[in-house]
Amino acid sequence: MVTRASGQLTAALDHAERGLACVPRGLPRAQLHAWAELPTLAALERVQDAERALADAARALEEDPVGSAPGRFGFDDAEHRLHEAEAHRMLGRTDQAVAAAEASLGTCLTGTSGWAAASLTLAQAEAPVRPSDAAQRALDVLQRIPAVRLRSTARARLAQLDGALAPVTAVGVTELRERVRTLTPAINVHGTAEGA
Repeated sequence: MVTRASGQLTAALDHAERGLACVPRGLPRAQLHAWAELPTLAALERVQDAERALADAARALEEDPVGSAPGRFGFDDAEHRLHEAEAHRMLGRTDQAVAAAEASLGTCLTGTSGWAAASLTLAQAEAPVRPSDAAQRALDVLQRIPAVRLRSTARARLAQLDGALAPVTAVGVTELRERVRTLTPAINVHGTAEGA
């Protein structure tokens, strides 16, 4: 994930492939396919390989006897759908991204970190076609989850959404831009988590 985030996609894919060569069946394999391999292949625009990784992740999740259990600790169907939505979004497949994000959101408890991730991923997918809905969805996340509880991934999704909506004039976009701009930092200047 760190390698991919720093733009080293070839190295990230190599890490994912090495992990897949060693990981046991079931949830660990599903997670590596969906969390490491799939987004890297999508970022590289290797469509067929990304589709294969998505299918492999789904198969590995199905093989695990408790893999689909809602709310189980660790990788589950909601997270799988979240990664699927992000991959479709990167590949420019808006309808598929929206459907996968909605499926993820439908299995999350409102106000949780997973709910925030699914909501913001859905907002990112909606942004090109329904910018007002995207902005309102993100504002709902900011309304329900205090800034001190927002994960760094949620903050990154908010920043990406804000950037995607920058050229748009739609209901809620200006308010979202201001809320994102004034969002309390996760870590203060002394290196301490805010609210700690």
